[in-house]
Amino acid sequence: MNIEELKPIFENKRAVILGFGREGKTWLELLRKLDCAAEIAVADMNPLELDDPEIQPISGDHYLEECADFDIILQSPGVIVKNKLNPAAKAKILTQTELLLRLKPCKIIGVTGTKGKSTTSSLIYHFLRANGIPSMLIGNIGVPPLKRFEEMTPETVAVCEMSCHQLEFARHSPDVAVLLNIFPEHLDHYVNFDAYANAKRNITRFQGENDFAFANSDLFPVEGAGKIASCAFGKEADVWTDGHSIFLNNTEITSDKIRTRLCGKHNLYNIAVALAAAEKAGGDMEKCLDSLPEFNGLEHRLERVAVINGVEYINDSISTIPEAAIAAVNAFDGADCLILGGMDRGISYDVLGKFLNTGVVENVILMPDSGKRIGKLITNHDISVIEAENMEKAVNLAAKVAKRRVILSPASASYGFYRNFEERGRHFKELVNALKTE
Repeated sequence: MNIEELKPIFENKRAVILGFGREGKTWLELLRKLDCAAEIAVADMNPLELDDPEIQPISGDHYLEECADFDIILQSPGVIVKNKLNPAAKAKILTQTELLLRLKPCKIIGVTGTKGKSTTSSLIYHFLRANGIPSMLIGNIGVPPLKRFEEMTPETVAVCEMSCHQLEFARHSPDVAVLLNIFPEHLDHYVNFDAYANAKRNITRFQGENDFAFANSDLFPVEGAGKIASCAFGKEADVWTDGHSIFLNNTEITSDKIRTRLCGKHNLYNIAVALAAAEKAGGDMEKCLDSLPEFNGLEHRLERVAVINGVEYINDSISTIPEAAIAAVNAFDGADCLILGGMDRGISYDVLGKFLNTGVVENVILMPDSGKRIGKLITNHDISVIEAENMEKAVNLAAKVAKRRVILSPASASYGFYRNFEERGRHFKELVNALKTE
């Protein structure tokens, strides 16, 4: 798409970029290319050092309120808005995801869910490439949508991973929407769980009659005018898995045809939905299945790190909710050591406590801050509950007690201790690999 076609959106407008991370910098790059805005400002909670004196920096405790007077607010994902902007100001918010969905320069497959969206997005992209379909993988997976805007043609299929932050202010939906699941998450960013769930549901809410959605059957009814296929794990739906086979529209794909390196039965659900979405975009099912063994999975998602002294170490740093930690343990034939804990966002850990009290894990190592709350829920005295003040202590303790498998699956956010889950996962891997030399 010719980037000049974006000029009418920004021409003679006073534009403020809200948040100056990866997407914020892409917004600035775009505005500089277009050279048509009346004024450009960058707003961020942290102090800003900009290389252009004509760009106004806005920072400090009240940086959000100062954005309200601009004509257009270019939001980056992760900036917490909540009730800090009035409705009139919120109406001015434009995200890169919304701009992509509004203009639709190519066919767009949007993927969201509390868990599984990165793996499912990557699988769809992998399947499309195996079919020779011109495609790209963008969005929350690390590539801002506008970064590849000029490469998009009507023949392109853009697989876009969409976070709740990218969908919160969306007023359009993709051609093909995938809504995998919704669990309590990011509640520090939202007024309540309903606000978070409503942001996720925007992926289907604005679909037209020619659009299509794959949505978890537990989330019905699904808003939107497009056609909808139900997806499920463990119960019959249009697209579902029983943990062994995959069923697509009453056609069974038996386990011998599902050759995958991905661990865990829950990943069969991600594979099933990815196959269905790729087929909807023109992919051939046999070619998709033939390419599946080549898909290695993603870093920090049930990633095998090393085997040391007969003990396998698994990095599942992406785990930020209780359900993810439970899925991680269930992905293997047992784990005798589980490392939990991180930023305490006040979410309920009751379901995790109930799971651990069955004795499925012999040793539970708890890190601050949420580890303290999780520990109070473990009432089975046969379980060894060990507190560790940081990741280094947790890994060293795990090496002493584990005999088969150690899983880092924190069930908590990384913030306050690490910049993100990637940094947490990398630190875990460094510490594990250091055990080899001891």
